[in-house]
Amino acid sequence: MLGYIVKRLISLAISLFVASVVIFVVVEIAPGDPASFMLGINAQPDTVAALRTELGLDQSKLDRYLSWVGGMLTGDFGTSYTYRTPVVQMIADRMWVSLPLALYALTLSTLIAFPAGIFAAARRGGPGDLAVTGATQLGVAIPNFWFAMMLVLIFAINLRWFSAGGFPGWDKGFWGGMKALTLPAIALALPQAAILTRVMRSSLLDILGEDFMRTARAKGLTERQALWRHGLRNALIPVLTIIGLQFAFLLAGAIIIEQVFFLPGLGRLIFQAITQRDLIVVESVVMLLVFAVIVVNFLVDLAYAAVDPRLRTRT
Repeated sequence: MLGYIVKRLISLAISLFVASVVIFVVVEIAPGDPASFMLGINAQPDTVAALRTELGLDQSKLDRYLSWVGGMLTGDFGTSYTYRTPVVQMIADRMWVSLPLALYALTLSTLIAFPAGIFAAARRGGPGDLAVTGATQLGVAIPNFWFAMMLVLIFAINLRWFSAGGFPGWDKGFWGGMKALTLPAIALALPQAAILTRVMRSSLLDILGEDFMRTARAKGLTERQALWRHGLRNALIPVLTIIGLQFAFLLAGAIIIEQVFFLPGLGRLIFQAITQRDLIVVESVVMLLVFAVIVVNFLVDLAYAAVDPRLRTRT
């Protein structure tokens, strides 16, 4: 197991290095100069040059890349061009919205998908299976931003059970913060639950046809007993993959939902930084999100090895 972990850590480090190079190059070649954008089209050239020097934009690309990477390794993500605030502080403030939102949505998605997928697989071809399959098709087809607006219309405007948007802050109380995140979490969770349900159902149906499942039933177990005792554990590998990918998506891909509900999260921060040409913020936040994705995939790989020890000897 130790050798397996070391190999995965080496792969993680290589992935992070490649990702940092790609992110830096893509952001740097994007059109538009941050200094010119900040000062406006009527700014004098010497004023623009002075601001470029102040922001460190007059350095070579290699020096800026090394400075950026070296700073991140020590916890210094630089200073925002626009707000003149440490980027790490801006990320920390918004992480307290994005991370709980992602975890909340992932929890709802998993709580819906696991029972639904098991229920459908245990009743293959029956009315219950058809109902669950139809519901998942609908869940995958509906855009989450449209679903989010319907939630606001019904539960915020008509019923007035929730606020239409905004975040009061955790200092106003835990339940107040969770209430503000409930509608966004539901909007994010239901489409993901539909995908996860389909994967769970498909994986369980594949396992039910394996020889060891037929052997378990031949020894006297009912189909449901064999499913719970032997099938569920073996069906978890593809499900864990989807859960890992979904967490990364929910953390990094909630930009539209954060815009709909006016949430001060990482997605909205990236959107604002791109429009303001705040390159250091874009690079640092995207790199942080890539790091989260890679680490989640690393943890999923470890979960694979725990569920199926045969994988430790294959790689």
